[in-house]
Amino acid sequence: MNPALFNINDTICALSTPAGSGAIGIIRLSGPDSLAYCRKFFTSVNSQTDLGNVPSHTVHFGRFSDGDQLIDEVLVTVFRNPHSYTGQDIIEISCHGSVFIQQKILELLLTSGARLAEPGEFTLRAFLNGKFDLSQAEAVADLIASNSEASHRLAMSQMRGGFSLKIGELRARLVDFASLIELELDFSEEDVEFADRTELFRLLDTIKAEIESLKSSFALGNVMKHGIPVAIAGKPNVGKSTLLNALLNEERAIVSEIPGTTRDTIEDTISIQGVTFRFIDTAGLRHSEDIIENIGIGRTYEKMNQASVVLYVFDITTTTEKEIDEAIADIRTQLEDSEKQIIPVANKTDMLMTAPHSFKKLVELDTLFVSAKRNENINLITERLLKSAHSGETGDQTIVYSLRHFEALTKAALSIESIEKAFAEGIPSDLIAIDIRQALYHLGSITGEVTTDELLGNIFGKFCIGK
Repeated sequence: MNPALFNINDTICALSTPAGSGAIGIIRLSGPDSLAYCRKFFTSVNSQTDLGNVPSHTVHFGRFSDGDQLIDEVLVTVFRNPHSYTGQDIIEISCHGSVFIQQKILELLLTSGARLAEPGEFTLRAFLNGKFDLSQAEAVADLIASNSEASHRLAMSQMRGGFSLKIGELRARLVDFASLIELELDFSEEDVEFADRTELFRLLDTIKAEIESLKSSFALGNVMKHGIPVAIAGKPNVGKSTLLNALLNEERAIVSEIPGTTRDTIEDTISIQGVTFRFIDTAGLRHSEDIIENIGIGRTYEKMNQASVVLYVFDITTTTEKEIDEAIADIRTQLEDSEKQIIPVANKTDMLMTAPHSFKKLVELDTLFVSAKRNENINLITERLLKSAHSGETGDQTIVYSLRHFEALTKAALSIESIEKAFAEGIPSDLIAIDIRQALYHLGSITGEVTTDELLGNIFGKFCIGK
């Protein structure tokens, strides 16, 4: 999608509900001729009602016809500019969910002069008409795609402008001092300094700290949006696949007594109390001469590094205290983050005849005792995972969850560091002004104060058609 190729004054239309049969379908128009195109085919049950004269935000019942052929009885909702989603006149036609009816209405609108909307074009128009900034527009797509309470909360906060406000404050501070630096350039021959260097250093430290705070929230925001990855690791035949099935409450993984059955990773997600977890069943950790199995073991370590939490599962009836210590230590050596949480899970408690000799040590390790086969104490795992998830929450702090925003913040932080270094080395103000403008550019790219057609096309092209 290239926004430069589309005329914002075209009247566009699209089906805004999922394709296929359903109870109702909603067809949306936006543009200066929306009312005119709909009036060609719509007749209100109240013969005195003319869509051209009705007030905004009103709903009208009537017939949608092609000449003498009645297509459907519909509800038409009118939103007049500028008080609409796109800032233009918008018509929403609610019809019965027949595929034929939906396509026929679209066909009639197209023959009148409307054109089919591109993916995200309604929201693009809202952005271009100042109804949203760019980060808020992106949050619309994230809100539609949210599948948990956590991801919904993130998208809703960004759509309401919390993140935009934070970026706006940062840019405003930089703009003030950029103005003073630019003013110095106008009086360069008089060797005048309008910007207090001590105050500027203090400001830059504050801005850099706030940017770093936003950047550091990305790790949390990313898992809240996409789900917290949890790797299930351990030796073969300790019940990892059985545990995955118990956690998901379905037969997702093949369970077998043959060691090495799981040779690749199996992933699935589940929402627990509004938090999405992405469980990853991995190949058993052992020395093997099987090339394929070794590839799977290599992927196990990759997934453990990608995971936020590792469930180390072992057979409580056969595993010794020494083996547990060695296994956890070995996993630690393979992890890039030495502080990553590893939760020991003692499985097959249903097969225990007496308490294990290593019980005291297992309690010290905060081990969870379960029977995946009998689905016993599985709630202990979910409770521990929820506790870990909630411990990472930051209250009302603004959380970054978009990779694009994270990259822009990273570039802005580098520009700030360049400014600090330039001042420390006594570099002339005209060169420092370049770095300040770069920092402003990167922050502005987040909210859309600085855009390119390529950027807009990449963002809105990922939207669904009709939004």
